[in-house]
Amino acid sequence: MRDVPRLAVTVGDAAGIGPELVLRALADEDVARVCRLFVYGNQNVLMRVAEAARIPFSGEVAVLPPEAVVGGVPEAGHVLFDFPFEAAEGVLPGRVQAVCGAQAYQWIAAAVRDTLARRADALVTAPICKEALRRAGVAFPGHTEMLGSLTGTPDPCMVFYSEAWMMGLVTIHEALADVPRLLTTERILHTIRLTHEGCVRFGKPAPRIGVLALNPHAGEGGLFGGEEARAITPAIEQAQADGIDVSGPLVPDTAFVGCMGDGAKPPFDVYVAMYHDQGLIPFKMVAFDTGVNVTLGLPFLRTSPDHGTAFGLAWQGRANAESFLSAIRLAALTAR
Repeated sequence: MRDVPRLAVTVGDAAGIGPELVLRALADEDVARVCRLFVYGNQNVLMRVAEAARIPFSGEVAVLPPEAVVGGVPEAGHVLFDFPFEAAEGVLPGRVQAVCGAQAYQWIAAAVRDTLARRADALVTAPICKEALRRAGVAFPGHTEMLGSLTGTPDPCMVFYSEAWMMGLVTIHEALADVPRLLTTERILHTIRLTHEGCVRFGKPAPRIGVLALNPHAGEGGLFGGEEARAITPAIEQAQADGIDVSGPLVPDTAFVGCMGDGAKPPFDVYVAMYHDQGLIPFKMVAFDTGVNVTLGLPFLRTSPDHGTAFGLAWQGRANAESFLSAIRLAALTAR
């Protein structure tokens, strides 16, 4: 059936909770109604996790070799592209292993290739382990930078989505000491524009955007830092000139008043934070179980859960799959 979106789904780090999340998605009836999953992984890993975590491995999933993605895929149902993984039987759950990092990268690279070729309509990724990638010699600090390289996208944007509000990040996996020098008017404006486009894509045609300051009290007129005057305010003014409804720089310690609790009415549809934890601490307090990590600026939509590999829960049947299922639903809805 070609009337539902086809989502390329990567299993992530085999030693983490990614395989369990994928198993739960394959067995989810709601997922089957809205999309088809093309899973990039390994059958032996999934079967080991299914047995350890006591999760059924659906017999209705077609298991095919990776090359079958070109012309040999059934017309309906989920598909597992079973990549060779010689170390599959030796994977230890909850441990950082170079072989898992190398395999996770192979699955991602293949899924990106096929999505670029329009064999899939969007990409959904399970969590990877950055240390395992490094041990495997894969020189990317995370999915966002990796996907930018694999697609030739110079500046992809990391945004976190929830039904209540969204969060965009100007800098991502950077040391906090490096953030001030990385903040430029061009980079902040790029993030505002992509975040605005993302909101429109997700059903908010006229989003209200709040841009956070970097320093306490928004710099207090330069007393606590000059980034607001040097880079943040000029970016906001340019975005306003472009017709975007954007405000700031907002004092960070009061910017999220009204965003939390029952009946909350956030003053903005989306916030733009200057660095990783500035944005993700408040976001995950509100939407940890349902939030979705979205990469904007790529040639296709990519979503993922808003959490990591959770090695402490790996292969135990205790991982909460809701964020991963939310990532699938968002990708399916937007792709359609």
